[in-house]
Order: sequence, then C-alpha cells, then structure tokens
Amino acid sequence: MNSVNESAKEARARVGFDQVTVVIGMEVHVQLATQSKLFCSCSTQFGAPPNTQTCEVCTGMPGSLPVINNQALQLAIKTGLALNCEIARSTKWDRKNYFYPDLPKGYQISQFDKPICGKGYLDIADANGAFEPRRVRLERAHLEEDAGKSIHDESSRGGNSKIDLNRTGTPLLEIVTKPDMRSAAEARAFLTELKLILVYIGVSDCNMQQGSLRCDGNINLHIEFGGQTIATPIVEIKNLNSFRAAERSLTYEARRQFDLWQQCGLTIDDSPKQTRGWNDAQQVTTMQREKEESADYRYFPDPDLIAVSTSEEEIAAIEEQIDRLPAIWREHLSEVYNLKPYDADVIVSQGRGLVDYFREVADQCGDSRIASNWIGQEVLRYLNESGLEIDRYPVAPRQMAELLKRVVSNQLEQTRAKEVLNEMVASQLSVAAAIEKLGIKAVDHDELKSICQQLIDEHPEVAKQIQDGNIKAVGRLVGKARKLNPNANPGLVKDMILKFLGI
Repeated sequence: MNSVNESAKEARARVGFDQVTVVIGMEVHVQLATQSKLFCSCSTQFGAPPNTQTCEVCTGMPGSLPVINNQALQLAIKTGLALNCEIARSTKWDRKNYFYPDLPKGYQISQFDKPICGKGYLDIADANGAFEPRRVRLERAHLEEDAGKSIHDESSRGGNSKIDLNRTGTPLLEIVTKPDMRSAAEARAFLTELKLILVYIGVSDCNMQQGSLRCDGNINLHIEFGGQTIATPIVEIKNLNSFRAAERSLTYEARRQFDLWQQCGLTIDDSPKQTRGWNDAQQVTTMQREKEESADYRYFPDPDLIAVSTSEEEIAAIEEQIDRLPAIWREHLSEVYNLKPYDADVIVSQGRGLVDYFREVADQCGDSRIASNWIGQEVLRYLNESGLEIDRYPVAPRQMAELLKRVVSNQLEQTRAKEVLNEMVASQLSVAAAIEKLGIKAVDHDELKSICQQLIDEHPEVAKQIQDGNIKAVGRLVGKARKLNPNANPGLVKDMILKFLGI
C-alpha cells in the first residue's frame, strides 16, 4: 500500500501549476447609504460611542416589531439594475438562525429563496492587458441586517471581550458571484469595478476602513490529472479588509491548496468546505472552522414581516436615476477625447468628480492628451498626498485650462508650468498672478538667439558631437540654458541650437 501511495505522490509531483485552473467566487457585503437601520429608526452613523445607536427592535427585545426601510429597498434595486440583475417583483424575508454574542436576537433577518435581486453579471477587464476581459456572473444580491461587533482584548493579558451593537440592524446588500474568476488578479479587478459602480450610483460610500464594504473569497483548484479533472476542497477566506489583501490571500491559498494536493491528494470529496482567516502580518491563511451550509442555519420565513411587491413603474423610476456607469465613461473618454484605455481608466477609477473636472479642462484648453497627463500626474499626486477629493482641489477647472493653454502654445514650458501650478495650489492665485509672483517672463527672440550662440561658443566639443550625428547631446546645452536664463523655453532652445548647427 505504501508503494502505491508513494507512486501516486510522485505522479502528482510531476504536475505543474500551469495544469491548474484556479476557480474563485466572491461574496461582498455592502452597507447601503441609509440614515437609519433596516428595520428601525436608529442611526447608521459611523463612530458613535458603543451601544448608543440601539433600540428594542435592533437588540431583539420581546414584543418589538420590525418596520422595513423603504430607502434600503430602493438602493438594493438600484444596485441590481446597475449590475444587470433580474429584479424580483415579490420578495420576502427569512430568519437565518445562529448563535453568536454580537447577534442579540439569535437570528439574522435575511433573504433566502426569494432575494430582491436575482441573476446578473459584471464585465471586468484590465487596462494593462494582464488578463482577457471576462464576464462574472452574479448568483444573487439579497438584503439582510448586519450583526454587532465583538471587540476582543488582544493584549494577551486575559481581558474581557466586549460587544458593540451599534452596527446591529444596519442594512447590508450581499452580492454573491458564480465561481467565474480564474485568478487573484481577476478577483481584485472584480472588486475594484464593483466598488466603483456602487460609488458612482451613490448606494454606498464603500469605506472598507469603516466596514461599509467587506468581502470573502471562495477558492479551489481544478487539476488535470490521470485523464480527469480533480477538484480540491473549497475554502472561504475571511478577514479581507482591503482589495490588496484579497488578491494576496487568494494567491497564497491557490499555492497552498496545490502544495497540499501534491503531498496527500486531498480532493473536494474528502473534505468539507472550510473557512480560513487571512493573517496579513504573516501573509498566510489559517484554519478557523468547517463552513456551514444553508441547512445549518434553519431558514424559515420571518413571521413579523410581509412580502414586498415592486411594480414595473417603480423599477423604471429607479432605473432613470442611474447615470452613465464607469464602463460607459471609459468608452466615452476614449472615443470623444481620444484617450488611451489606460489613461481613461485612471480618470474614471477616481470617481465621477474627476471625470467632470477632466472634461471641463480638456474642453477649455483644447488638448485632451495634455489635460489627461496633467490631471493623471500633478492633480492626482496632490489629491493622494492631501487625502482630499477633487471638489476641494484648490485650482478650478477654468484656471487649470488657462495654464495648460500656455503650455500648448509654448508660452510656458513644462517645468516652469509645474512651478506655476504649485504656486497656484499653495497660494490660491490665478495663473497670471502666480507667473508674476515667480518672476516668469517670456524671453524675446533676440535674447534667445544670444543664449544659444553663447552655448555653442562655450561648448564647441558638444556642438561637434551634435553635428557628427549625436543629436541627444543637445540636451547638455539645453540644460545649461536655464542657468543663463531660467525663463528660456527648453523646446525653443533645442530647435534654435540645431538650426544654428545646420541640423
């Protein structure tokens, strides 16, 4: 028997990771942007002192009755429409039963067999071409209330765990995909695009630091071996508090499952689905428990809540509220403003505010490529460093366009223009005032000729290199021109020197 096992192990060891198909599905919990909870009037505001935003309903006191938050229903439908989902004309509520300290009722009000949003899809792509465009099918999107939060003593001094019930009853939309993603990079792209859509349509702020968006990854491998496809046990990864963590954890888990299969041949038939946590510090997944199935939760219809019906007219009215989605904006910027796919993606991925800012700047300055470059570099650098949104950027689109007009017309060269922009940001000055403060003046033609002739006379060896065909050597003279006059335009200096040297 041992010899047979060793032979099988040796055979598995010869299988390469290139013979493996990674199979990934995602579960995403999105906190909807309502002012009150799903079944009571308690506030959903983040950051309040523990247990100050609770009432008899969300803490499950005897005799209390839930009342449905209609805004949460509308936001769920809006999300479903944006994700190409089938919208249920009738949906009901179910009790998901489990016991945990931060679930005071002993059950969670959720949706089981009749979710608000049925099958849908989300198309993903990568502007850098890391993977082929893929359609990720959505199984469902259902409404449910959140549980509370357990706060554990992590000092190793044996302190008590504490419960904060402020989140209890907060409206969540759980979006469940089919296992259609084939790499950790695709999973990250899916999460990124999903978050962008949710923010664009205004259903959630998707702040992961505050728990407004949380995700779990389900992963296993399909391995071609011995003329058949073998599946490894499915693992659900928890504690994914960033998209970067999601990508890293799925990458790690794929290799872990492959190594485990090579060692002992474990398959999906040998082991139940398990839940593992992601340890970001150690960059590993760790075993938590076996995964529960739907039967373990003993779902049954909630007797305190009636079914909800939605008319065609109501759905149509919600659909009219949805503006262009990110994919449409990328296409628009590429076709109308002639941007490369990567540049269009950079702008769109920052939100609708930056799209509007770019369009106004590009329309007014007349050069969309330069507008894209400056916004994608200078503006985004400032926003990232300051933590501000585009609506608080100190330079208005009109002023930015005026600055870029001077760049396009060669009145300002790039380096000096960046100095002007920095002064505009720091002092909130107009373009003209910033130029005056920096002492930037146009160099007339005669002075520019004098500077170029002086450079040629003082550096004859460089001039000869240029005449001998080393055109790049002109950069050494251009760099010295700014020492003679910082206002000298490098482009004009280069052209004039080459002209003087007969090139």
